[in-house]
Amino acid sequence: MMGNKNNDSNSSSPKTKWGNRFIIAAIIQGGIITGMALATVAFQLLNTDVDVIQFLSLSFEGPAKWFFIGIILYLILIVAIAVTAVFYNHLETNLKRKFSKVSNVLAWIHLFGMNIGGAGSTILMIFAGLAGSGVLSLKTAETALLFSKPAGS
Repeated sequence: MMGNKNNDSNSSSPKTKWGNRFIIAAIIQGGIITGMALATVAFQLLNTDVDVIQFLSLSFEGPAKWFFIGIILYLILIVAIAVTAVFYNHLETNLKRKFSKVSNVLAWIHLFGMNIGGAGSTILMIFAGLAGSGVLSLKTAETALLFSKPAGS
């Protein structure tokens, strides 16, 4: 039976360093938002007195909207990083473009700008929504009560 063999040897498969860097960045950012989601679920499981999502939903007109906007923008950012990886992959493999020193510097700025600037701003939005709505004060008040009890009581 004759046909095309899928040869995955290093010599025949083209390498794309910038595409790989952006894909790895998208995977890391996906792991970060997964960790944030698991932390939110764990926070809810440990604080059975208050329904955190209901608390945020009821105060959506106030600062809690920044929590939801931050989450949505963070998810969009992760998809944008992955799409950017496809763009760089197309440039390097299909169009066989070589990156000069200037374009390498610009690609590094692009990578850091999306992953540090974009992720940092959306995480700050999420934190501002949690802090402004009072969800963070629930946990800090509980911790303060634990540490303020006298030893004899």
